[in-house]
Amino acid sequence: MKDGARIAAAIEILDTLQRQHQPVKDAVRDWGKAHRFAGSGDRAWIGGLVLDALRHRASIAHAMGGGSARALALGTAGRIWGLSADGIDALFEGDEHAPDPLTPAERDGLSRDISDAPLHIRGDVPEWLEESLLRAFGEAAAEEGRLLSSRAPVDLRVNEVKVDFDKAFKEVSSKLKAAEPACLVRSAIRIPQRDPRGKAAAAESIPAYGKGWVEVQDIGSQLAALASGARPGLQILD
Repeated sequence: MKDGARIAAAIEILDTLQRQHQPVKDAVRDWGKAHRFAGSGDRAWIGGLVLDALRHRASIAHAMGGGSARALALGTAGRIWGLSADGIDALFEGDEHAPDPLTPAERDGLSRDISDAPLHIRGDVPEWLEESLLRAFGEAAAEEGRLLSSRAPVDLRVNEVKVDFDKAFKEVSSKLKAAEPACLVRSAIRIPQRDPRGKAAAAESIPAYGKGWVEVQDIGSQLAALASGARPGLQILD
């Protein structure tokens, strides 16, 4: 599939979600079943656009002047993925399966400054969370909210009962090139957020996971486990 057709597919899925309130993964899966010509790379690209549109729905809708499926998909392609208005139109040109060209209003929305918008819009967070964010982060509240709403990295915990960190890291990084030692926990590996337009191997598919050398666990949970002061012989209720 060409990228223009992929954006059209994302619009179709977002429209379904708005009308039927279906779980996102189910909607993407059902679209794939109904469009067998779409390969796994196409489905990953389309699903990435849909998910990022939902993560940043508040800021995109504000900038684009509305929250329609088309506005969310186009706004995500431009404001979150960094495609220019001319670049988007170039993707659509000559592709009979692509959406209609951008309107002048949509072009304006792709570059609109929303720095004066309310915190919950700039940070893409629920409005009821504003007060808590301000109390915790002050002037950085909007940026913290935006980061919390963005695609997260994957953290792995090394099972040092079975393997030492260096050996586990060598095997993980041989399969997942972006892997790097985590900066907060000595026995953790971080896989930075991938480009949503590409297909990446799941952490569970690598040999080190199958051997029990690593487990997917957020770095925050690993820090909490370390802070508990657990010692051999103690039982921990998680």
